[in-house]
Amino acid sequence: MSKWSWGSTGNEVVAEYADRIKGRVCKLNSQTLPYLQHYSLTPSPVLITGPSEGGIGAETALCLASQSPATLILAGRDRAKIQPVIDKIAQLSPETNSIFIELDLSSQASIRLAVEKINAHVDHIDVLVNNAAIMACPYSRTDDDLEVQFGINFIGPFLLTGLLLPKIRAAGPGARIVNVSSSAHRFEGIRFDDLDFEGGSCYDTWKAYGQSKTALILMAVQIANKIPRKEISAFSVHPGSIASNLQRHVDSESITDARVKSQNIRDYEVTDRKTLQQGCSTTLVAALDPSLTGKFPCLSECSCC
Repeated sequence: MSKWSWGSTGNEVVAEYADRIKGRVCKLNSQTLPYLQHYSLTPSPVLITGPSEGGIGAETALCLASQSPATLILAGRDRAKIQPVIDKIAQLSPETNSIFIELDLSSQASIRLAVEKINAHVDHIDVLVNNAAIMACPYSRTDDDLEVQFGINFIGPFLLTGLLLPKIRAAGPGARIVNVSSSAHRFEGIRFDDLDFEGGSCYDTWKAYGQSKTALILMAVQIANKIPRKEISAFSVHPGSIASNLQRHVDSESITDARVKSQNIRDYEVTDRKTLQQGCSTTLVAALDPSLTGKFPCLSECSCC
């Protein structure tokens, strides 16, 4: 049974696995986890997308920084929104090297350029956290002519992860990919014949969000199925309901719409709001907990689904 629960905080998680962040070898049970026996995160990079202030990506970075990692790569569109996080990391851990990478997940050209810059900075990546997302926004299209939520929440992370796989593999046994998804995936499956909602004519903000999060979950499942777990473990996580900057497009009407949709879904539980500290804990469990090997690639509020 997991030691973590709904109310667990990010600081509690990183304190438990401090050795895996600071780089000291964490001896594990050689019978249950033979290929991880001498693995720890080591002083190597963790890459987090979308770590702007006021979100769980930033809180994830700050929790990690509290345990003095060697390198944190923070990738996002607007440095001005991420600079306060970089400044806080410097205060928490002056020895940590914080690297900002400009990354716009709505543009495949931007993603490719970002990967070139990442490759120039590091020779491997221990953990990739696909955290960046938008939620329930008005209909629009990306630079590559994709429905914007599907483009930013899934296609962008899919391309980024694929291009970074050589760097993740280079980290050796125990490298991890963590996709931050949502229980809202239950609002919609994949509309294989109509990904863009008939060019927006039948657009539904929550169904579009749900579709993108379903795709992100399936991406983690496929990685877990196709790449040996002794090389890379992949997870998708539902962090819970959190008041954060992700909800900037969500108004009272949108909230009512989401509640109505959830009432029509069997066993869909609407939980209490979490703090950012509680919200980032599931991401950190997926990134750090040595007992997770990727056999069960989906985590909800700190526990395997």
